[in-house]
Amino acid sequence: MKASDFREWVGKITQLSRGQKEQTKHKLGGMVPRIEVAKWLESSFEPICPVCQSNHLYRWGYQAGLQRFCCRMCKHTFTAISGTPLARQRHKDQWLNYSAALIEGLTVRASARQCRIDKNTSFRWRHRFLTLPAAAKANHLEGIVEADETFFPVSCKGQRQLDRPPRKRGKQIHMRGTGKDQVPVLIVRDRSGATADFMLDAIDKKAIEPPLRTVLEKDVIFCSDGAAVYRSVARSLGITHRPVNLAAGVRVIAGVYHIQNVNAYHSRLKQWMKRFHGVATQYLENYLGWFRWLDQQENLSSPIVGLQAALGRENQFQLLTNT
Repeated sequence: MKASDFREWVGKITQLSRGQKEQTKHKLGGMVPRIEVAKWLESSFEPICPVCQSNHLYRWGYQAGLQRFCCRMCKHTFTAISGTPLARQRHKDQWLNYSAALIEGLTVRASARQCRIDKNTSFRWRHRFLTLPAAAKANHLEGIVEADETFFPVSCKGQRQLDRPPRKRGKQIHMRGTGKDQVPVLIVRDRSGATADFMLDAIDKKAIEPPLRTVLEKDVIFCSDGAAVYRSVARSLGITHRPVNLAAGVRVIAGVYHIQNVNAYHSRLKQWMKRFHGVATQYLENYLGWFRWLDQQENLSSPIVGLQAALGRENQFQLLTNT
């Protein structure tokens, strides 16, 4: 390569996406050796028997490149990833690359191309990686708490048997609100950024009260729109309610009570979801957790963080969800 071409190429490196940088690194330095990922998995793992919690262990050979341990007390054998969503998954050398693809929000096929794996493997990995982040939502909200619902189209994407006639490509949903073609999702968020979301069957007191009861403290100030169902739920829970009458053009009460924080979250969520061109309803919970995890991270750049979250070893993420 000519010196001028090389200078031009180097000057464009800063314009590369995270995935392109990973591919370039692999081209220049070769593939990440499997043993390096295995060493990292073992270095972040404290050998304790998952069955009886004993630390009286001895080595018991290797399994899929990982040291296997045997418990002297209960004779259970295990490795650093036993009992995690990534157990029995292969191609460990690509796990960090796949974590980077999740951070970047790539589609299943784009992730497969980046990691040089089959699209079916990419699909399986996606939901294995998202199992714990999707379940780890905030369980304690305090202070000023905002709540509002948003809607996603019911999607049977990927299913071979439908209980309705198939739709034509490009069919739009014209019914606004809680029609049979819509899935309501309740987003609850406090001013510190702690967020919980719940897929609902309907927008009524019977569906909304149980999840709110689990996350709201008695001393919260609950902000919502003027829907009667929220007023009824707040009265039942015995909490202070500050409804915002959006229909009358009132968006803020006393300069502090509003639902703009949760509505902004809705906007970011919907914009992020567009890249997938529709999400299957049976997997919507995982996508909600995926975005919630990304939205709570600051300066997320290392794929190690994504792999830690998939294994349940990310202390920072656990603290964010328990505020």
